[in-house]
Amino acid sequence: MTSRILTGAALFALLILALYFSGWVFALLWITCVCIAMYEIFHALSQAGHRPVAWPTWIALIAAIPGFLLLTDVGSLLLLVIIVVSTSMLVSTFIIFRDNPRLEDLLVSVLPLFAVAIPGMSLLGITQLETIQEQRLVMSLAFFIPVVGDSLAFLVGSRFGKIKLNPPISPNKTLEGSVAGLAGSILAAVIIFAVGKLSGSVMPRFTHFLILGLIGGYAGQIGDLFASLVKRHCKIKDFGHIFPGHGGMLDRLDSILFAGTVVYLYQALPFM
Repeated sequence: MTSRILTGAALFALLILALYFSGWVFALLWITCVCIAMYEIFHALSQAGHRPVAWPTWIALIAAIPGFLLLTDVGSLLLLVIIVVSTSMLVSTFIIFRDNPRLEDLLVSVLPLFAVAIPGMSLLGITQLETIQEQRLVMSLAFFIPVVGDSLAFLVGSRFGKIKLNPPISPNKTLEGSVAGLAGSILAAVIIFAVGKLSGSVMPRFTHFLILGLIGGYAGQIGDLFASLVKRHCKIKDFGHIFPGHGGMLDRLDSILFAGTVVYLYQALPFM
């Protein structure tokens, strides 16, 4: 437990540092994290006996990095469509023409594209917002909504949880913890709004923060359960051992990748 707390504190401090500097500092740190997470999921799927074709997704990730760092929201979304179509076609071609083509190999080959690469690049697109204040605001929402939600879900679920949420996938998660996690995500969004107001920043309407807290918290929990489903399929406890007490990179990013994508897409809507 001590190593888990110390590692969590160190990761939190690194997150604050990245959010403070934003821009290229955040971009470099985030690209490194996404690459490690994608390696972990491909490695886990390979260890489970699958034969994924990984190189098209790696090429897509490398090609997407400069695009999401330089293009506008519209350009990024167009690039996203091109990446999804071309990567899916390449993977399908190489799987179909194998000596022993298997549908599950095709499916697990594109899984990291949708679960890690695209969400990772979506968060990278936040660095293209016009002002540093906007970047910090949206990044704070993308990270703290799932992080606070995860933390409160763990604290409440481990102490007061009675009703199992989804025993086949994650036996330790409870309904009480899930509800507390959603409340924590909404609370995180409200606190971010309050801090922004007190600092004198021009803020979107309060209702947007309530909506983002709710749907971002929901997405974060689905991301957590999705990662648990993949780990159970691969018969592993964690994706890696980078962080003592916390597992691998993807174990820390699973909820952030899903929630962050929702936040990125929401802020790109014209009414935000």
